[in-house]
Amino acid sequence: MNDSGSQGRGAEAQGQGGGLKTSLPVAEMLQGEGLWFHEQGPLQDAILSTRVRLARNLKGHRFPPRALAEELDRIMQRVSQGLAQVPEFAQTELYPMESLGALERQFLLERHLASHDLARDGRHRGLAFSADERAAVMVNEEDHLRIQVLRAGFQLDECYAQANRIDDSLEAQLEYAFFDDFGYLTACPTNVGTGMRASVLIHLPALVLTGKIKKVLAGVGQVGLAVRGFYGEGTDVLGNFFQISNQITLGEKESQTLLNLERVIHQVLDYEEKARDVLLKDAGDQVRDKVMRALGALGHAHMLSSEEVIGLASAVRFGVTLELSGCPRVRTLNEILLCAQPAHLQLMAGHEMSSRERNVQRARWIRERLAAKGC
Repeated sequence: MNDSGSQGRGAEAQGQGGGLKTSLPVAEMLQGEGLWFHEQGPLQDAILSTRVRLARNLKGHRFPPRALAEELDRIMQRVSQGLAQVPEFAQTELYPMESLGALERQFLLERHLASHDLARDGRHRGLAFSADERAAVMVNEEDHLRIQVLRAGFQLDECYAQANRIDDSLEAQLEYAFFDDFGYLTACPTNVGTGMRASVLIHLPALVLTGKIKKVLAGVGQVGLAVRGFYGEGTDVLGNFFQISNQITLGEKESQTLLNLERVIHQVLDYEEKARDVLLKDAGDQVRDKVMRALGALGHAHMLSSEEVIGLASAVRFGVTLELSGCPRVRTLNEILLCAQPAHLQLMAGHEMSSRERNVQRARWIRERLAAKGC
């Protein structure tokens, strides 16, 4: 999400008028209405998204970090054939990441379709995603397959059910590396077993503002869960958004993992609600002022950085939770968080921009978006 400098030399070539050429269906992706972040998800004011990811490898092949280029290319071909038999991907393309420019790969990262590793190094790697962007398969990242399903709000069971269906369809076409004593074999030992990582991107502004967040997150860690930043592993916490996920994959069934995560998330939400009550009792006017100032900045600023937008959108989202009048819908805030990112701005504009130009364009786009929504 860092917007301090150029995001690379974009999609591969410059066309007439400085337009960016791209092999991705960027226009369709930007205009799509049926995407995961548009849906009305349960508890969506407090939970931005839920994700379930399954790590799988093909039997008889070395894991990607040790495999030769020719072997990785054969895996890409086999997976492409297998994906054609999966309903979610039957009409989609497996994109070779090395055929995409840096800006396109950044765009996929910003949409939570690709990981940092996949976006950074595209050699012999691929990505397929469904038309609604709820389901994606990364090929030859750390493992041969990373199956992921993403939904708005709190939808653990729904995410797992779809990921499991995709997994079953692929396993019917591709033989997985599996050992009875351990389960699914993976490149990283921490994923051996179910190979499942379930995560929830949760918004906890009251716990942050009351100074209780460290104690709560320490408790989360003590029950075997991990806390990460806005984009997952290795990323910073931005805008009071925290990603909470399971760490145990060996010796525990998927159903138990999901139940444990669901239980902890509800406990954290209870702590957040109690902190919110205290905050409103002790500093209600200051909280409301903070929300309205943030909304005013989003609606009138001339320049905004990526980090500023996340912080301001976080404050306004808190206003939605408090049911303050004048706040935009959660769907609008989700669109702002997504489309105000660097690669999105440049691909929407059709040309590369400097950091300053992006800051101006970002503020202009948000002003227009909020005005169109009547905010």
